[in-house]
Amino acid sequence: MSKRAILVVDLQNEYWPQGNFPLVGIEAAAANAARVIAHARDKGDLVVNIRHEAPGGPIFVPGSKGAEINDAVLPQGDEPVVTKNFPNSFRETGLDGMLKEKGIEEVVVVGAMSHMCVDATTRAANDLGYHTTTIHDACATRDLEFNGVTTPAAQVHAAYMAALAFLYGEVTGTDAFIAR
Repeated sequence: MSKRAILVVDLQNEYWPQGNFPLVGIEAAAANAARVIAHARDKGDLVVNIRHEAPGGPIFVPGSKGAEINDAVLPQGDEPVVTKNFPNSFRETGLDGMLKEKGIEEVVVVGAMSHMCVDATTRAANDLGYHTTTIHDACATRDLEFNGVTTPAAQVHAAYMAALAFLYGEVTGTDAFIAR
C-alpha cells in the first residue's frame, strides 16, 4: 500500500460563485485537484476529504448546501471524510491518528483557502513529521484587505506558496506532480 495521502481541504460549495464566500479561480483549482485525486486513486494513494463546518457561523453551516463537498471532487467509495472546525485539519480531529494507522509518510495538499486552511494544514503536517507537497495550482484564495490596503488573490496565493516552499515542503504544479 502507498505511504502517501492526498488531503483535499475544504473544496466545498461555499467557495464557488453561487456560494456565500466565492474564491478567485476556484473552478480551475478544483479541476486540477480532481486530476490530482484521479491520479492518486490510480496509484493507490489514500484520498482524505476534509470539510469545514462552522456551527452558528454565517458560512459553512452544518447541513447547508454550502458546507457540502463540491461535485467536482466528491469522495468515492469508502474514502474518509474528516469534518473540522478550525483552519488546521489536524486540530481536534482524528486525521493524524488515521494517517499514522495507515502508515502514511507523505501528504499532498490541495484545496482552499491558500492563505488559511491550506497553509495551516500544510504547516501542521510538516510539524507532525510528514513529508509535505502542496499543489499550488490546485489551491485557491481570495483578495485580502488589511488596514485599507487590498491585496489581490494572485499575490496572496503567491506569498503563501512561497512561504510554504521556503521551509514547509515542496510546492509544485499539477502537471509536474502527475508526471513524476
